[in-house]
Amino acid sequence: MSPDKILRNQLVKLLKEGMAHMTFEEMVVHFPMDKINKKFPNGTYSPWGLLEHLRITQWDILDFIRNSNYKEIEWPKDYWPPQDKKATEKDWRKTIESFEKDSKALQEIVQNPKTDLYGKIPQGEGQTILREILLVADHNAYHIGEFAIMRQVNDTWGKNHT
Repeated sequence: MSPDKILRNQLVKLLKEGMAHMTFEEMVVHFPMDKINKKFPNGTYSPWGLLEHLRITQWDILDFIRNSNYKEIEWPKDYWPPQDKKATEKDWRKTIESFEKDSKALQEIVQNPKTDLYGKIPQGEGQTILREILLVADHNAYHIGEFAIMRQVNDTWGKNHT
């Protein structure tokens, strides 16, 4: 297998499988709907707020990679939902579906042999697709771990969680 193919496979695994941490799917499985808006002790956001932050950030990076007319959003305001927003079950499901859809789009970009992982993104300031993929994976890993701890603290794993 060529070094390029090995790199692409590893990047997809990093986005999809987590490798050193749980996956996105494992993070949200069987989450109790009556707890999606419960902030953790001394925290400023809810489980849904954290999920929505993951979705927005990943979407923004995907948009940056593929949109030649990309418009930068404001940090941190535009990367988080309003702190007082109460999500519904529909909001929760939509956030998860959108996150998964955008993750698949990033994986497809990486898997496409025509994608120059090292080429500079024209609408950027020197960033490469490789850098942006690593940024998404790093950001997601950080917050997936945070979400797992939030579940422990808020006792939302359920009895069968190991």
